[in-house]
Formats: sequence, structure tokens, C-alpha cells
Amino acid sequence: MADAQEVGAQWVEAFNAHDEERMRELTAEDAVIEAPGDVRIEGRDATVGYAMTWINAFGDARIDVHDELAAGDWVVQEFVFSGTHTAPLQSPMGEIPATNRSLRGRGVQIFRVQDGTVGDTRLYFDQVEVMTQLGLMPEAATA
Repeated sequence: MADAQEVGAQWVEAFNAHDEERMRELTAEDAVIEAPGDVRIEGRDATVGYAMTWINAFGDARIDVHDELAAGDWVVQEFVFSGTHTAPLQSPMGEIPATNRSLRGRGVQIFRVQDGTVGDTRLYFDQVEVMTQLGLMPEAATA
């Protein structure tokens, strides 16, 4: 059976390939994801759906892992998400129409691997940075 670090790497590879089926194979049936915006999603279909929301909104979505720590069943990955916002993005604040702007933002995801699949994901990223890069935040005041 694959170790946690290998499963985490395979999941990121599937995300980057926009391979929904492979992400399903690598996600536990009772998976849970927690993300910014008080997002808590349970179940394989729903958690993979969350990832697909980003892939669908950013047709060239990509995660590049820069640093990684693994211990037992846990993997922590520091990454940069990049993509161009070419389709609506479903968010906790409602649907965000395509802005056709590029996004490049740092984040951290923590995976708990169980029986060769991702069981729990805790995702951290700066929502203000995302909204600012998409042109959805007011311009900063200048002196």
C-alpha cells in the first residue's frame, strides 16, 4: 500500500491532470474537506466536486508543491495554485463570474491518508489575496 506522501503526490498529480476519476479513486468514501469561508464538505463526491469547482473555473488550474512534510498518516504540502479564471467559480459568497484574470496564490493543504486514500483535507489559503487578484476587492487608498 502507498504511503501518505505518495498518495498526496498522486492526488496533486491527478488534480494537475484535471483527472476527476483518478481524484475519486484517491479519495476516501467518507472524506472530509475543510477550507476557508467556513467550508466543510463530507463524502467522496462532494469533496472531489470541491476540487472540480476550482478546475472548472480555472481551465488551466495547477498546484505546484514547494515544500512537504510527512509523518505517519499525515502529509503537509505548501503549494502555489495558479490558473486563469475563465468560467464561473462557486464560492461560499455565491457564484463569481469569470474575470479572465490570472491567479497565483500560496496555500497549504494537510492530508490524512487512510487505506491508501485521502480521508481528511484541511486547506488554507488567503481569500483576500484571491479576491484581490481576481479584481473583486476595492482598490487600496493612496496617500
